[in-house]
Amino acid sequence: MILKDKVSIITGGARGIGKAIALRLAKEGSHIAICDVNTEVLAAAHKEIQALGVEVLSDMVDVTKTDDVKNFIQKTLDKFGKINILINNAGITRDGLLVRMNEADWDAVLNVNLKGTFNCTKAAAKVMMKQRSGKIVNIASIIGMIGNAGQANYAASKGGVIAFTKSAAKELAPRNINVSAIAPGFIETEMTAKLPEDVKQGIMKLVPMAKWGSAGDVADVAMFLVSDASAYITGQVVRVDGGMVT
Repeated sequence: MILKDKVSIITGGARGIGKAIALRLAKEGSHIAICDVNTEVLAAAHKEIQALGVEVLSDMVDVTKTDDVKNFIQKTLDKFGKINILINNAGITRDGLLVRMNEADWDAVLNVNLKGTFNCTKAAAKVMMKQRSGKIVNIASIIGMIGNAGQANYAASKGGVIAFTKSAAKELAPRNINVSAIAPGFIETEMTAKLPEDVKQGIMKLVPMAKWGSAGDVADVAMFLVSDASAYITGQVVRVDGGMVT
């Protein structure tokens, strides 16, 4: 129970990678605050995490809205009295070729993936700075490092998250706050499960380990980055991609 009595916020924490991280941290004793925009999956995740014996706060939050984020941070403080860990996981895709991509799809992806990370980090960092301690992990993507046809908006947003991570790490280090990022490769989620079989096979040709990653693989790295084992690590991007990007 190496996170016993810590308090962790996970955005987009009701499904996929976010939920896997929430469960992983809860198993190590951390109390959990999750937010999502889907109330149905939020309620189910709340019960699943609570069953591990920790206290849970869950709320519907749009991370693109500053007031939503501020209110959620305050609710977390009201319930737990502190914030030790922030996982910026909330993200969306709106894929399409660049010349056909409409402005709404560009704005939506940048707003959720990048502005959402900014909003949550800014709000949580104010609390952590007063505490003079904290761990922040941003979920980026290898697409933010290498790009991908049909994902100009997503690549831009995740590349922005990586650059934001490095800047935030430099600013917050004097207050004993570690900020790093995880760049997952191709991970088995509800979204990737819908891909056609020929597309899946094509993807596997790009991965030296010749297999999909799991949400648990990402959660294990998140666990390391929020633990004391990573005390002297900040501003880094850890790739979880089966060797795809070297």
